[in-house]
Amino acid sequence: MIKVGIVGVGFMSWIHYLAYQKVRGMKVAAFCSRDPKKQKGDWRGIQGNFGPPGEKIDVSKMNVYGTIEELLEDDSIDMVDICLPPAMHEAAAIAALKAGKHVLVEKPIALKPAAAKAMQKAADKSGKLMLTAHVLPFFAEFNFALEAVRSGKYGKLLGGHFKRLISNPDWLKDFYDLEKVGGPLLDLLIHDAHFIRVLFGMPTSVTSVGRMNGECVEYCTTQFAFEDKSLVVSSTGGVLHQATRSFSHGFEIHFEEATLVLEFAVIDGQPVAAMPLTVIPRKGKSKQPKLKGTDPIDSFAAELKEVEQSILSGTPSSILAGDLAVDALVICQKEADSVAKGKTVRV
Repeated sequence: MIKVGIVGVGFMSWIHYLAYQKVRGMKVAAFCSRDPKKQKGDWRGIQGNFGPPGEKIDVSKMNVYGTIEELLEDDSIDMVDICLPPAMHEAAAIAALKAGKHVLVEKPIALKPAAAKAMQKAADKSGKLMLTAHVLPFFAEFNFALEAVRSGKYGKLLGGHFKRLISNPDWLKDFYDLEKVGGPLLDLLIHDAHFIRVLFGMPTSVTSVGRMNGECVEYCTTQFAFEDKSLVVSSTGGVLHQATRSFSHGFEIHFEEATLVLEFAVIDGQPVAAMPLTVIPRKGKSKQPKLKGTDPIDSFAAELKEVEQSILSGTPSSILAGDLAVDALVICQKEADSVAKGKTVRV
């Protein structure tokens, strides 16, 4: 049994807590929070853009701490799950690794590549694993696409387009602060940067155009270039001030023998699958595959099972490894540079 200590109690901590309940080999044995109410298990004030609202939880069988320093002194904890604001990831992860704990850190791994690389270096030195919680590849539709690429069942991968939009996240403090959260690129579009990196490899350059909110890119479209010049890959996303559509994502992924299409949104608080995952073959009729684990919490549980297997095997996950998270961060930084400079930027 892998005993987990959650650092910080907020929206992602709550989602992770729910997901841990579905993973037999992992247990939330401790958490730390500065909030006296949350220390007593009152997590009802937590809210986010998906999943159930926070509830009151039973903390009687957990070790509860006020600081990360106290939690790291707990010898019973095997892994620390860091759900703090991104600006705090570097210090927390390095401290946990030095304390001999495995680390799962929420995305983005950090706000700057130098910080992320320092975290990876600390992990290498400690002999413990540092994994980054890039959950998108574990969502049923995206996992189907990933397995299609890995298996080659639809032939050569030709490219694709990825979309991710939200309404203005008023519930998230400091969202547009580049020194605290990082804005839409690092909080939102890094999902697609990571997924593109996993599917296609590291791009050689990006060409981005976008709209700014102060010094922060609020919305942008990017064309990615790769060593394989035949790949045509792009993404669009960010924040649109639209009260009725709180979230939307989708993709078209092109193979030699088929195209995968997904179009999903939350409209007026209700899920709308304008185009459920559909396989459009080069020849024959299209079909909509039957998917398992379509509840978002199931996707996080699948991610945690991947974490469990990595720790048990001592092998970094091919999806959650820290070097991939660093690459995703670099891609987003280059997108921001391209918007600011108005030209193509090499990666």
